[in-house]
Amino acid sequence: MDPLQLKQQLVAEAISLGFDACRIASAQPPPHGSFFLHWLSEGKAGEMLWLSKNSERRTNPELVLPGVRSILMLAKNYCPPAHQIPTTENSQSYQIARYALGEDYHEVLTPRVRQLEQILAANGGVQRSYVDTGPVMERDFAALAGIGWHGKSTMLISKKLGAFFFLGALLTTLELPIDEPAKNHCGKCSQCIDVCPTGAITAPYQLDARRCIAYLTIELKGSIPEELRPLIGDRIYGCDDCAAVCPWNRFAQVATEPRFEKKSSLESWKLRDFLSLDDSAFRNLFRDSPIKRIKRRGFLRNVCVALGNVGTLDDIPALETACLDPEPLIAEHAQWASQRLSQRLATSPTSISKPL
Repeated sequence: MDPLQLKQQLVAEAISLGFDACRIASAQPPPHGSFFLHWLSEGKAGEMLWLSKNSERRTNPELVLPGVRSILMLAKNYCPPAHQIPTTENSQSYQIARYALGEDYHEVLTPRVRQLEQILAANGGVQRSYVDTGPVMERDFAALAGIGWHGKSTMLISKKLGAFFFLGALLTTLELPIDEPAKNHCGKCSQCIDVCPTGAITAPYQLDARRCIAYLTIELKGSIPEELRPLIGDRIYGCDDCAAVCPWNRFAQVATEPRFEKKSSLESWKLRDFLSLDDSAFRNLFRDSPIKRIKRRGFLRNVCVALGNVGTLDDIPALETACLDPEPLIAEHAQWASQRLSQRLATSPTSISKPL
């Protein structure tokens, strides 16, 4: 098939599969490759050691797929309704990153990307596809393809989709017409930097993952540094703050993918209720959710920290029980939370009667 016709077929099929954008980038070395390697050398990736192990492949798509010529970049919107974007005024008793409130996006989107693979294979191409699972700098190639630009938070931002969207990448040996890259439209805005609770965005376009709440509550497997625990507030899985304040969200359409909608099974859960979960109950509650990846030990660690920061007198019995949990990581954070909660209640008596 003519390359232009093939591209048009791919775009039409991607839209029919529910993607909100499908654009093509050339398979060149990613523009931020050298910056990425320097970032790794400074230790700012924390415990995400797999980034270093695959650093050569991440900065050279030819090592991922020999003979690669084009990279098909896909975007899927998960923008929540405005009232579901966390703010100081409408936050609930705890916060879970919006992308994790529904089904696991890897499992939702991967089969759809593979359907596009079949079209390319039928036209003689060899492919590799990833949905946030492979050694590909997706944001660089999405920017090259014109889906969006790198915001000052290092997140990708789109004029059409705002800051809440997933990316998929499909590498192919076929030569396809490439799209124009996106221009940066952040201007003088610094809201994402100013709002970061832990100061993880150390300068425009620079992120120290070791201070990022998403890293601390998801990627970090061990103990959360004590000096950062109070700054986590009521966040128990990820953080949306830098994305939520982006002005470009006002142009984004609310996501229509039903599998990304907030699970009703979580509506009735209070923070302290999570501490009653054993391994089996945890796996059952989060069986279709990205949260399952951090396992019970990581999730209840986060819950303990949040209870220390926002809990009330009614939460003390649950924390006391968690102090005896056979998992040392949970017990340690429960002990810290009990002490912090007691200190808070001693200095702010009005919080005793504030229910979760």
